[in-house]
Amino acid sequence: MTHMETTIINLGRQFGAGGLQIANAIGAKLGIPVYDKELIAKAAERSGFSREFFERRDEKKGFHLFQNILGIGRTTSLPQNFINDDDLFKIQSEVISEIAEKESAIFVGRAANYILREKKCLDVFICAPKADRIKRVSERLGISPSDAEAMIDKKERVREDFYNFFTFGEWGKASDYDLCVNSSLLGIEGSAQFIIDYGRSAGLIK
Repeated sequence: MTHMETTIINLGRQFGAGGLQIANAIGAKLGIPVYDKELIAKAAERSGFSREFFERRDEKKGFHLFQNILGIGRTTSLPQNFINDDDLFKIQSEVISEIAEKESAIFVGRAANYILREKKCLDVFICAPKADRIKRVSERLGISPSDAEAMIDKKERVREDFYNFFTFGEWGKASDYDLCVNSSLLGIEGSAQFIIDYGRSAGLIK
């Protein structure tokens, strides 16, 4: 596959809307790798910090420096004793950009639509009614609906803060995406196929 033939899909999602499952279904249908937690491992490997460190900061933002006092490791490209959120975002952004230059890929979250805004991509946002998301999270994790709702609210605040802070945009804003899909209408497989059909019609999926 040449560089010009690559397919890049950036998939944002509400928590509990089935975004990762849809991404995996698209990846299986197209034979394209999906990058979610894998990005954390790649960013950690690139920087010299542990995967655990990146997992704690994944899709989070803050305004202070993180002291490297837990035996996390060091990186030669950054100051030895601390790393800030801008550095973390820069590392992950470079990983996403390098993958997108080399191969077809589906990126889940992590402001990939903003990072790759100059590249030809299909940008999709997955949403669903909150009641459906509460039900899905409650059943998936075996927790009460009230606990599921509290988790959804917390996760979405974190994702929104992360996206808005680093992109100066508005998380989930329809005009920032090529397509917004309500996963409750077509389900996981149906939503995946709908996105593929749309992408092919738009000339964004080979």
